[in-house]
Amino acid sequence: MGKKNDTTIENRVYLFESLASSYVSAASEELGSDDPAVRERARRALAELAYVSCVVSDTAHLSAGQVRDRVLGLPEPEAAPARAAEAATAGTGKKRGK
Repeated sequence: MGKKNDTTIENRVYLFESLASSYVSAASEELGSDDPAVRERARRALAELAYVSCVVSDTAHLSAGQVRDRVLGLPEPEAAPARAAEAATAGTGKKRGK
């Protein structure tokens, strides 16, 4: 995700603190469960919240839809001009007669 400045790091921390606080309140039973699998799922959810916090903080220049796609791990779309150029050249080949 490249080099980060202090403001971006502060945004990451603030957002994660807010999201994690809400999650811990709602999932305190899971986090303290005697079942290791339940605890692991709760820890993984916290890790996902940390990831989302980083992505959202690092992508302030993107649209909401682009941020959603990054959070979901979707591949970035190809540049529109590149696709248009491909489409324009795809049908220009001449067929040879037999």
